[in-house]
Amino acid sequence: MNAPATDQLPIAVIGAGPVGLAAAAHLVVRGLEPLVLEAGPSAGTAVRDWAHVRLFSPWAEVADPAAEKLLAPTGWVRPEGSAYPTGGDWAEQYLQPLADVLGDKVRYGATVTGVARAGRDRIVDSGRDEQPFTLHIQHADGREERITARAVIDASGTWSTPSPAGADGLPALGEQTAADRITYRVPDLGDPAVRARYAGRRTAVVGSGASAFTALALLADLAKEEGGTHAVWILRRGIGANTYGGGEADQLPARGALGRRAKAAVEAGHASAVTGFRTQAVDRDGDQLVLVGEDGRRLDPVDEVIVLTGLRPDLSFLSEVRLGLDERLQAPTALAPLIDPNVHSCGTVYPHGVGELSHPEQGIYLVGMKSYGRAPTFLAMTGYEQVRSVTAAIAGDREAAERVELVLPESGVCGGAGLFDEPANAEQSGGGCCTAPATLRIGVGATDAASSELGVLR
Repeated sequence: MNAPATDQLPIAVIGAGPVGLAAAAHLVVRGLEPLVLEAGPSAGTAVRDWAHVRLFSPWAEVADPAAEKLLAPTGWVRPEGSAYPTGGDWAEQYLQPLADVLGDKVRYGATVTGVARAGRDRIVDSGRDEQPFTLHIQHADGREERITARAVIDASGTWSTPSPAGADGLPALGEQTAADRITYRVPDLGDPAVRARYAGRRTAVVGSGASAFTALALLADLAKEEGGTHAVWILRRGIGANTYGGGEADQLPARGALGRRAKAAVEAGHASAVTGFRTQAVDRDGDQLVLVGEDGRRLDPVDEVIVLTGLRPDLSFLSEVRLGLDERLQAPTALAPLIDPNVHSCGTVYPHGVGELSHPEQGIYLVGMKSYGRAPTFLAMTGYEQVRSVTAAIAGDREAAERVELVLPESGVCGGAGLFDEPANAEQSGGGCCTAPATLRIGVGATDAASSELGVLR
């Protein structure tokens, strides 16, 4: 039997999160066949990990237009546009219904372990561009499968690969052996078991972005109810005017309020800040942990450590395709200069598409949070514009692919997740671009959109 022509093959989409499902929706609207491969058991698996956290972006900014078009015939109605969903709301009220509409175009429990050109490793030039992609898949039941695809859209995000406490980007000495006392997620203190882990204890919070703000504010609330609860905020830099974000001037009011709550936690004595501290080691002291800095400082023992130092892309399964990635950010080379936190503050990244997301290997695209590599800020709206452009290019509609259809708010890529108990409708405030530090991540995971994870995705 002859193999199907490449243009008759599906487009593989890796990840059934906000941007992956939006990509699938755009493909369907264009009459193309997507195949969404999701490692988890449901849509938005990563988003569900931070179901208790509220997004910085309202419903009007976290639902993709093409997705809404597919959902409309089912009677689906987008929630009030000005309301701010939690991660749980987003997954249950939007992502899962969208995946359900896509039906068998979405496969769960399918982990992509490798992507390559069929019959070509990354060394071989001959006939490379004419070959389809092959994807190796590990199913939840242990089965292995190999599928071929016309193109690959990798929207797998960065949630599964959090950065460590070590200031050099590597785990601190002893960090891995102390894993029973360390988490890399904002804890859900509404869960009795999780609450018991932190109540009446000292917890170190390592990080300076929105996720760290969230953890500090939650621990401060717990301290008001449970005596002995205290947070130790570990900062690699000093405290300055922008440490707590944009405050009243933040164009994302929910995030501005979050920064103010973190500041209040410190001022009220529920959290103490340790500045200029770069973690080198995590030592055991009986049942407690001691953080040791590069300068030799040893902090007072703590019971728990929450590490919120950012996320990074998993590129391990893409080793046989030719990607053009920036050596620092691990983002596409044309996109990296636009999002480099060493140069840009939030609000300076314009909408972008296939031009910035293309690689030496034709037909493969990293989109969503993964496209930003290690850069911290990302909006769901930005991801939706990315996949609109990419899918147009795959469909051969170059004019649409190169057209910019998104107008971002002045706060640009700034966004992310707020506290689960913030009002669903945050009061809007004026002001210019947010003044949050360049290290601010969008969300705690994925997502504001997508979370900090995303406006946003994280």
